[in-house]
Amino acid sequence: MLVKEYRICMPLTVEEYRIGQLYTISKHSHQESDTEEGIEVLRNEPHYDPAHGQGQHTEKRVHLSSKLPAWARAFVPRIFYITERAWNYYPYTITEYTCSFLPKFSIHIETKYENNRGTSDNIFGLEKDSCAAEVDVMDIAYDDFPERHYNLSEDPRCFSSVKTGRGPLAEGWRKTCCPIMCSYKLVRVQFEVWGLQTRVEQFVQKVIRDVLLVGHRQAFAWVDEWYAMTLEDVRRFEDEMHVATNQKIGCRQT
Repeated sequence: MLVKEYRICMPLTVEEYRIGQLYTISKHSHQESDTEEGIEVLRNEPHYDPAHGQGQHTEKRVHLSSKLPAWARAFVPRIFYITERAWNYYPYTITEYTCSFLPKFSIHIETKYENNRGTSDNIFGLEKDSCAAEVDVMDIAYDDFPERHYNLSEDPRCFSSVKTGRGPLAEGWRKTCCPIMCSYKLVRVQFEVWGLQTRVEQFVQKVIRDVLLVGHRQAFAWVDEWYAMTLEDVRRFEDEMHVATNQKIGCRQT
């Protein structure tokens, strides 16, 4: 198992990002979906947990055969999807990914959101003798990521929000920006197949890092689209996007 902790600061408050997170996930899922491939929404419903209280449970199928690297496509069937199950007890969330074709593969992500500059150490309470997590402090404005994901309108170094007056983000912005919050993500990747474990776990962590970087950049760049929304507004937007996304990839509604 390969364990990493990512810390991603945003020029937002935790309460603001509650709306931004939901909006960005729905819009991004719709954009990334295409005919026969993309993100199929199976359920999105209220859920109560005795420890965490009231939350939201979602289940999705991520169809992505063509997006796999060439070496993985060699042994993965053409009809391939990963199941995503998420429990959102904001500001704490849990997300799990599994694949029926690869029973020894799993991803487990815990997320906590705090109004600080990424300064909370061991926020997940890991025991010193447990799996050590490498800490990766990310910068949504200046970290490198695959060029194919670059969009000028989503570049925090250039974007300026009309509704909030925030941005562009200058070098060193995390030291001076106010407001500021941090997404702490503990990511566990497990692929127990001899000869492939290290390669696959490292590859998956790299993909997750890129996805997190792009997603948080978009959440800020799209702030003027969601900033005035209420929680009820963004839930309606979620429902609309879920229907549109399922139709886009050719899934029948149940």
